[in-house]
Amino acid sequence: MSESAVSGTGNVTAASAFAGMRSVAPVMFRAGCPDCRERFELAASALRLAIGASSRTTFYSFTCPACGAAVRKPAGERIVELLTGGGVRTLRLHSTV
Repeated sequence: MSESAVSGTGNVTAASAFAGMRSVAPVMFRAGCPDCRERFELAASALRLAIGASSRTTFYSFTCPACGAAVRKPAGERIVELLTGGGVRTLRLHSTV
């Protein structure tokens, strides 16, 4: 970059910095209900992720929009990465021992 391209950038406002940005579509996750076997998409706000000390205590949960069942499924490392990256609210569980 030349000096002339860099000079004058010290007075950037938040409005000008974000002026060209478009809104981002919300992240949707595909899921299925083990009770009614329905398949659907859920927004990040419909899911909860609990991260425990082991793979047995790390899971995600949601309410089935078709039948209303409370669903809890195990979450491995890749699922945790996808859910946290997509904005799913996370609860970290602590051991009581």
